[in-house]
Amino acid sequence: MKKGVVVNMQNDLEARPIALLVQKANQFSSQIYMESGDNKRVNVKSIMGMMSMALLNGEEVVIDAEGEDEEAAAAAIEEFLTK
Repeated sequence: MKKGVVVNMQNDLEARPIALLVQKANQFSSQIYMESGDNKRVNVKSIMGMMSMALLNGEEVVIDAEGEDEEAAAAAIEEFLTK
């Protein structure tokens, strides 16, 4: 399932928030990817991949989750990015 999300966090995604996001993603068995507007696609469970995304507030990304808990995984990642 794919879901579009606009990033809206108090802090831009720096090292600590990215580490927490990766930890959250690793709680799910589904494969979870994030796609940005410049056609970059990274595994949300990869700390190095997520560091390379350089996400900013207001940026729109697509969460692509596939697996038995894909809906819960996508919802959790969306909540993290918009809280």
